[in-house]
Amino acid sequence: MKSVLLIGLGRFGRHMAQKLQALHHEVLAIDKDEQRVNDVLPYVTNAQIGDGTNEQFVASLGVRNFDLCVVAIGDDFQSSLETTALLKENGAPFVLSRATRDVHAKFLLRNGADDVIYPEKQMASWAAVRYSSDHIFDYVELTPDHSIFETAVPASWVGKTVVELAVRQKHHINILATKRKGKLEPLPGAAHCFQADETMFILGDNRDIQKFLHL
Repeated sequence: MKSVLLIGLGRFGRHMAQKLQALHHEVLAIDKDEQRVNDVLPYVTNAQIGDGTNEQFVASLGVRNFDLCVVAIGDDFQSSLETTALLKENGAPFVLSRATRDVHAKFLLRNGADDVIYPEKQMASWAAVRYSSDHIFDYVELTPDHSIFETAVPASWVGKTVVELAVRQKHHINILATKRKGKLEPLPGAAHCFQADETMFILGDNRDIQKFLHL
């Protein structure tokens, strides 16, 4: 369990608060808007009305005691930038800031953010990959060059085993798991026989995966 300071309770901040609660983390939520603070109370350990750009207020929070500080302000870049800088000046060990544009991300990183989340860009990228193919059900980017995809089993694979298909040798991908009727089978062995109603999780270089998906 981690202690999280969450500043900014718009849609993104509120959803993050709910997920953090589901993961059993302790959350102190902050926003200038009283209604937003009241709305998030059921999902957090504590909440306060306050301004993240106010030096005295930020100093009073004891930010160095939080494992993670999140600046979820999306509608006022100047406030996001000032809040990020103040958190680092007051000793916050890790600051994650929300960006809404590429230039915002650059300035946030230069002004103290340890990492930046760009929800619109990241979701657009995910949606472009996910919905550009009928055979992709989900994907996770691990690095700019490597990803994990959940994809349908090719029709030509049905009834054949991993060793028969020589998956790694021919396609340069690794099968991390298969899923059928909601049941996950991690690391299927060489004798695993693929079925038509099965999906699989594959890991590899994005170029190799794209070649495989377009067979």
